[in-house]
Amino acid sequence: MQTIRLDTRIGQDGILKLALPLDLADTDVEVLVVVQQVQRRSWPAGYFDRTAGSLQDDPLERPAQGEYEIRDELA
Repeated sequence: MQTIRLDTRIGQDGILKLALPLDLADTDVEVLVVVQQVQRRSWPAGYFDRTAGSLQDDPLERPAQGEYEIRDELA
């Protein structure tokens, strides 16, 4: 059994075209195709409108960072 993973795009005609060169000739095979739509990472609709200014009444503050340690110079 040979597993081939392929990322491709379905054209405007709605037809998925596959061309896979295999090391098999003149033989019967079973082909299993699993089509899974790619989830694009993006912000949900209206996200920025709902969250803009949400910390207005409780602003974030950066506390003092302390003193930096003094290190020896590199040679």
